[in-house]
Formats: sequence, structure tokens, C-alpha cells
Amino acid sequence: MEKEIFIIRHGQTDYNNKGIIQGSGINSVLNDTGKLQAGAFFETYNHQPFELVITSELQRTHQTVAGFLGNGIPWVKLADINEISWGKYEGMERNEETIRVYDEIVSAWKAGDYSARPEAGESAEELSERLQRFIDLLKKRPESRILVCTHGRTLRCLMCMLEGRDISNMDEYAHENTGLYKVHYRDEQFQVSLKNDLMHLAQVS
Repeated sequence: MEKEIFIIRHGQTDYNNKGIIQGSGINSVLNDTGKLQAGAFFETYNHQPFELVITSELQRTHQTVAGFLGNGIPWVKLADINEISWGKYEGMERNEETIRVYDEIVSAWKAGDYSARPEAGESAEELSERLQRFIDLLKKRPESRILVCTHGRTLRCLMCMLEGRDISNMDEYAHENTGLYKVHYRDEQFQVSLKNDLMHLAQVS
């Protein structure tokens, strides 16, 4: 069965705007810019005959696709596509410590050490394990056109996995707020045809 899957990152939050670490433990909401981004995405893609919407369990993803949900499209919320947990650093502003820890962990992931994690947080290995469950679910779902809304780090890791690349490459994937990745599934293979597309934001000042 062939499928077309639209995968987007949630709209902007005040945490994004201020450089505050979110992660899976921060259930933030969209700010005014994020609402405009979500509205622009809806206006651009409302004509798509989506049969299913999948979001994380965090409300910033729910708000981003609220227009589609208002159309009565079936909706599934999955913890498996929540943002990665940044542990004790969630809710903290960027400072010398948080920048150092972030850089150390991301450098470890790039070097292939997927067990690296922030204190009380989640590793890339754990993130990829739950994303594999999500990918297996996508393959099994009967719907042929699906809209997915998730988070930045999660999206980066997911795209590596869908393209069959090692997750050490995940920082190569741009992930702007409401940036669209379009993925086709056929013959048991995923193929990405559009990456971080922001065409819909041309109308947002």
C-alpha cells in the first residue's frame, strides 16, 4: 500500500522565541507567531484529503493542527513522538552550563555514542527506540494520507531513520517551526520528497 505522509514541527512557542529548553517535560503552548504559522499551514494544506492526524501528547502539537482536527479528521496522540527529554535542564534559559552540556551531548551523538544523555534526561538511543515503534505503526496504518505533528529533535532523528541513515547525522536536518517534510511510502520503503518546506509561511510577516 502506498502512503503520503506530511510531517511538520509544531509552531513557535515563547520558549522557542526566548531560547528556553523545552523537551518532553514542558507542555508549552503556541505564542501569537506560532498561531499564525499554524493558521498559514492550515490555509495552504486544508485541501489535502488527510485521513488521519497523529500528534505527540504535548499541546503545542495539538494546537498546530487544530484546524485539521476541527474538520473531524481522526486523531491519534502518541507519546512515542514526544520531544526528547532534556531532564534537569528543561525550562532553563541558555547559559554557560546549558550550552556546554548540550554541545557535549550532541557531539557524543555525532560520534556514535547514542547512550549520552543529560542528567535525568533521555538518550538518542532511547529516542530512536520509540521512534522505531512509531515507524512500525506508520507501516501498519491503513490510511494512505497522514499528517504528523511532532518536535524538533524528534523530527531530526525520525528523518534519519526514514531515510535509512545513521542517527549521528540527525543535525543535518533543518527543523523550522511548521517546516514540512513530505514522505512517500511504497514497496516497503520511505522516500523523502520535500524537506523543511516553508512555502506556507510566505504570508506570515
